[in-house]
Amino acid sequence: MCQVDEEYNGQLEHRVTPRVSKKCVKCKENTAVLIIRAGDAFCRGCFKEYFIHKFRAMLGKNRVIFPGEKVLLAVSGGPASSSMLSQVQEGLSRDAPKKLRFHPGIIYIDEGGASGQSMEERERAVAQLESVFRDTNYHYHIVHLEQVLSLPSSVLEAGSSATEKPQTGSSYKAAVDQFIQTKKNQHPDLSVENTQSHLSSLSMQEVQNGVTSPITPEHTQALQRLFASVRTLTAKEDLLHTLRQHLILHTARTQGYTKVMMGDSCSRLAIKLLSNISLGRGASLATDTGFSDPRYGDVVIVRPMRDYSSKEIAYYNRMFDIPSVFIPGLDTKAQDKASIQHLTESFVTKLQTDFPSTVSTIYRTSEKLHTACPPQNTNTQPSAKCLLCLCALDTKLEEFSAYQATLISEQLSQRRGPGTAAAPGLPPASSAGQGQCYSSGGGQRQGCITGEGGCCSSAKEPETVDLKSLLCYSCRLTIKDMTAEDALPQYILSEAERRKRRSQMREEISEFLLDEEEDEAILRVNGSL
Repeated sequence: MCQVDEEYNGQLEHRVTPRVSKKCVKCKENTAVLIIRAGDAFCRGCFKEYFIHKFRAMLGKNRVIFPGEKVLLAVSGGPASSSMLSQVQEGLSRDAPKKLRFHPGIIYIDEGGASGQSMEERERAVAQLESVFRDTNYHYHIVHLEQVLSLPSSVLEAGSSATEKPQTGSSYKAAVDQFIQTKKNQHPDLSVENTQSHLSSLSMQEVQNGVTSPITPEHTQALQRLFASVRTLTAKEDLLHTLRQHLILHTARTQGYTKVMMGDSCSRLAIKLLSNISLGRGASLATDTGFSDPRYGDVVIVRPMRDYSSKEIAYYNRMFDIPSVFIPGLDTKAQDKASIQHLTESFVTKLQTDFPSTVSTIYRTSEKLHTACPPQNTNTQPSAKCLLCLCALDTKLEEFSAYQATLISEQLSQRRGPGTAAAPGLPPASSAGQGQCYSSGGGQRQGCITGEGGCCSSAKEPETVDLKSLLCYSCRLTIKDMTAEDALPQYILSEAERRKRRSQMREEISEFLLDEEEDEAILRVNGSL
């Protein structure tokens, strides 16, 4: 133990910290110009090779994007998505040793209407991004967030995954050979190296013929009313993310894209992992943070930047002059405790400053996550998926579960007096009026109208749709923070009404339907005959 009169004559040993004057750890010749982590000092040339190889390795290891596919790059103007666009340009250039063989397109979602930006500020940001997009010669789409108000209800349905190919080494190599041979047959005067530039020039001609439909002040006001009806910033950010995904999905389907690249970095995914757990999205963490997200069926979301930290991206953009545009969002200049997402970001960022392995530890944990639900496909009933995020519903559980206990606690806390709250499992007392038949045995209550328009008739006009029964736990919390559900876009309300009608129709004919176990038994019997 330390003594009061103890003397320390010898000098304390200081820890040796890495310096930029060290030699590069890769080439061992040039002087290092940056240090990514302790002991990882790179020179300019080696860092560029390391950064590019990391992007190629991520795509090559997973082999989700096949040659000839149309891939939509979701670019927000931030550092990560701008760096992703630069990596795609590098991979499609003529000097690339192993060229990428897909056809890229770019999409930018203008969210200024939700964050309160003026039209002049939005036009200025769009002009800056358009100048960047034109330099790439890729087909680009400028989509305003107001266009979400006119989306069709088919956006909320999973498409056919007929374009999905088996992810095996032999099939991937065969697809590469077929792609090269097809291009040679279509353009015999063009080499393989010039094929991509030829396609890019054609795409650029299509862009100049027209981009997006104009927005009106009425659309902007309707969008502002939607976000004004949401009480908390946490719910606003979650709703904005959902509407943004719907717009990207609709654009990808209408323009023929089968893959969508998102610029989520390692740091962003670590923050997203913790915030989603806090928001109640634990059941969908594997798809929300994994490399590929196949929940939509015909369009697969991929995250090729998930191995890069925000520090690596910032260094690369600074050293190689990658342009990026800062666009203020909902949480710009907000306090740390303004929302769960913003608080989680502040917590992880500050912790990363003192403990540099924080982000990597959280990220490696996300890599080990796998969903407990079976893979979602087009055969899955729409009622088994959330209306907004299209993830598997995590609210249809057994009676004795933590979710049911949460519902019972919520019902008990909302009681204001004796006899005013309904028992668990029954409809609210406010809806139990005359003409409502709630008999579980199929019998009628007194006052039930059996004729046209009655509650036991299929011709009855639908009442206000209860969205909560169609949503996952996290989306329920988002809708719960809204003061007016009718402010939601019409395509969401129409799809909710359609699902309710199909559910009621299924209940009416349930006694004539076979269970899944009976169907399998009949198939086995027919197969043995």
